[in-house]
Amino acid sequence: MIRVRFAPSPTGKLHAGNARIALMNYLFARGAGGEFMLRMDDTDSERSRPEYAEAIKRDLAWLGIETDLYEAQSNRYPRYTEMQEKLIANGRLYACYETAEELELKRKILLGQNKPPLYDRAALTLSEAQIAAYKAEGRKPHYRFKLDSSVMAWHDMAKGKQAFAPDNLSDPVLIRADGNPLFTFTTVVDDIDFAITHIIRGDDHISNTALQVQIFTAMLQAMGKDDFTLPQFAHLPLITNHEGKNFSKRDDAISLEKMREQQGVESLTLAAALIRMGTATAADGTETLASLAENFDPSAYGKAPPRFGLDDIRELNAKILHHTEFDAVRERLAALHSDAVSEEFWQMARQNITYFTEVKDWANICFGEIETQIAAEDKEMLAHAITILPNPITSDNAGAWVKQTGKDTERKGKALFMPLRLALTGLSHGPELRELLPLIGYDRAVERLMESV
Repeated sequence: MIRVRFAPSPTGKLHAGNARIALMNYLFARGAGGEFMLRMDDTDSERSRPEYAEAIKRDLAWLGIETDLYEAQSNRYPRYTEMQEKLIANGRLYACYETAEELELKRKILLGQNKPPLYDRAALTLSEAQIAAYKAEGRKPHYRFKLDSSVMAWHDMAKGKQAFAPDNLSDPVLIRADGNPLFTFTTVVDDIDFAITHIIRGDDHISNTALQVQIFTAMLQAMGKDDFTLPQFAHLPLITNHEGKNFSKRDDAISLEKMREQQGVESLTLAAALIRMGTATAADGTETLASLAENFDPSAYGKAPPRFGLDDIRELNAKILHHTEFDAVRERLAALHSDAVSEEFWQMARQNITYFTEVKDWANICFGEIETQIAAEDKEMLAHAITILPNPITSDNAGAWVKQTGKDTERKGKALFMPLRLALTGLSHGPELRELLPLIGYDRAVERLMESV
């Protein structure tokens, strides 16, 4: 069975870029009948916060992403220690005692000699006496993974064949001097233990994947898992802002929470925009999560990073709402106004809004109090209109009423429609009165016309 994972760090709020990767994984899994795992990469104890973890769960639920498995890395330290010891025993993880200052000096010397700043593996030649001396100084080792000579290669579902020569890479640090394991290490342990079959992530992780191909192999050997197949990878371009800069968790304007609660973006709008951008198929407002899952293909994306901004999805948000059925918004309508919970009201409102928050304005127009100013020369016409107003009002007789009012008062065009619209809705523009009048109702329409004369 296909199983994917989304592994955010709970150090801030999810933004549009995070959402795109989460959606890609979820849609890929659902399209293949697979499972989606949410894993909190919360080993950064200084920056990780429980409130951010809960916010991530809320954001994913809002997007329509259902979690099949959940785990937090902070619960798995004993497992990481176990695997650390196995790799040390197999000679693939080795202790290093250089300080950060010493490593930086080595780096500068190599750069000054026009050489790549690769680690020289000096730690492998330390004598027992040297190690003892370092320990006596109070130095605590960090641990590096010893790369072997094999080329790190894989077929990327998005980018095709990828290959990295180990000669061009330093042995990566997997365990810090404070004992905390790094992402490059923990994620491989978890991906093996939870049988992750496919990893879809940003192309900024390609170099990490190159290292992890060898780390996967070394860990599987240490575990004695000869039958485990390495996950398949897909690396996709990250989205950027309009200036071409990467998003970060400090970009509050494009946090999912703000888009949802303050800017009124529909979850399906965001999903459709994020999944379609960078492909040859533009979102048209008819998308559903099911259709996006059915058609999701990691190889369909171009190489250039798509640019994203809230203004880009304004028109799409309106289209999504235009295609949204009444049952999907029934509860949201009830929260605005009890009279708004009707299919007739939603059919009218959804054609005249860009964001759902605007429904409240239409609810007030149809069922609440309005303010308007009527010119003195229009009051006689409105007084006559009251006398011929049909009861009950329907979409059919509402149109006939307007025509009859015009005939009786010898008015037409703007001189007829504008006073009626202002008196009944308080607006000089909007849907046809035959759509609004049945919602306003006879009693409220009479009351508003009476107040206008």
